[in-house]
Amino acid sequence: MKVGVVMGSKSDLEVVKPCLTALKKFGVQAEVRVISAHRTPDEAHEYAATAASRGIEVLVGVAGKAAHLAGVLAASTVLPVIALPVQTSFMGGLDSLLSMAQMPSGIPVATVGVNGGENAGLLAVQMLSLKYPDLQKKLAAFKEEMRCKINADDAELQKQL
Repeated sequence: MKVGVVMGSKSDLEVVKPCLTALKKFGVQAEVRVISAHRTPDEAHEYAATAASRGIEVLVGVAGKAAHLAGVLAASTVLPVIALPVQTSFMGGLDSLLSMAQMPSGIPVATVGVNGGENAGLLAVQMLSLKYPDLQKKLAAFKEEMRCKINADDAELQKQL
């Protein structure tokens, strides 16, 4: 199980770290690269076009501003692509989110929230869990842990009120 995580710039690494942490928690390998849709478009195309042959099963495209990386990757592969928009100084990242969510017909990408690195990693794990039953079990346990935590928080709050 391997996920390709592609950042448009090294400055996106802080947004990517929670994604990598989530993948690692579930035992999923990550291949991390810096490839720009605008500055190195040939490399972006080549990376996506050859990803499956390297054992990659899901791609995550991480970018801000124009944020075309995930769409460029999706145009060059049949693998599922997750778009992870990065917060910018312009519109707080809404520009990035809209660039990623408004893909042309026939080139879908799944888009998580701005700076939603953890959710990008978890969504990749959910996609992989369709093929790997052990991941489904780990995800079920993860969600049960979240449920128990919320119930414990609620019980504690009720005692305080």
